[in-house]
Amino acid sequence: MTPDLASACRAATYKLAGHGDRNFGVLMEAFAKADAATPADVYGVGEAINGFEAEMAALLGKPAAVFFPSGVMAQQIGLRIWCDAAGCPTVAYHPTCHLEIHEEDGLRQLHHLRPVLVGAPDRLISLDDLAGLPDPVAALLIELPQREIGGQLPSFDDLVRLVDAARARGMRVHLDGARLFETLPYYRVSAARICDLFDSVYVSFYKGFGSVAGAVLAGPVDFTAEAKVWKRRHGGDLISLYPYVVAARHHMSARIDKMGAYWQHAQAVAARFNLLPGVYTVPAVPVCNMFHVFFDVLPAVMEAVLEGVAKQLDVCVVAKILPHGETGCKAELSFGDAYEEIPAGLLDEVFDQLASELAAL
Repeated sequence: MTPDLASACRAATYKLAGHGDRNFGVLMEAFAKADAATPADVYGVGEAINGFEAEMAALLGKPAAVFFPSGVMAQQIGLRIWCDAAGCPTVAYHPTCHLEIHEEDGLRQLHHLRPVLVGAPDRLISLDDLAGLPDPVAALLIELPQREIGGQLPSFDDLVRLVDAARARGMRVHLDGARLFETLPYYRVSAARICDLFDSVYVSFYKGFGSVAGAVLAGPVDFTAEAKVWKRRHGGDLISLYPYVVAARHHMSARIDKMGAYWQHAQAVAARFNLLPGVYTVPAVPVCNMFHVFFDVLPAVMEAVLEGVAKQLDVCVVAKILPHGETGCKAELSFGDAYEEIPAGLLDEVFDQLASELAAL
């Protein structure tokens, strides 16, 4: 993201994706409706945090859940527990898994685990990919939706077959459900039904829900009890976590029933992008509220086009552009509340201008 594009997007009144600007208002909104007399949690103990953990466990259909300040901490700990239980340091996950590309080798350096990559980086994991894994593997991580390939999802039947195949080989199966609730409109089942397939699950509160930070790790009682010990070892038991908990509960409650609408917005905008010259989306038809859009122009050229739209029409279409191949670029869009604030006529102007400028390149 260039400084010019970033500045233009910050100044724009309207944002195509997301829930709006991340600022102190996200926390202030949550606390405006909280009871100031509620006692704070202390080192992971207290109704403020334990009540929310129980609510999340019930929602996910698991016996227990633990609140963490970050998903990075939660997932590394979850996989460590399954590996220790199996007496095997090997875990399997997709080449674009968050643990592999965004966590500075934390799983290897902190826990001395040995990840093996399964499948190709540009598609979902298949049964054939799983069959090619070495033995033994303690745990398989499955991400729903698969963020780095545009939020793609397997069919529910394919998901069941994949999990069954992993279990047949003695693996535990962990769900990277950072964006789990965004998948429910597509699967048309409850979160608990999906989580029932998995031994453990992680859910984020700042991604689709737009909260400040925080996550839960859910699973069996002995698993979560051990996770609490590891949480202390990692320094995750802050004196109080209630600012994250209050915000998580508030923003989740406000948005959990909007995921279907967000998905519809993603489909509508993807259809518009796919009509532009030299532009396509992955997936072509989004299966959740996110997708990736690809432009057949150099990053600097596309950034200039987007900066112009932001300044002239007061709409931030995309705030961050990444190179793709030698001559193209791409961006990720994840839809939330902000889209509905854009006047319909203004959105038409945005895509008319994009079509005109891209056709002239």
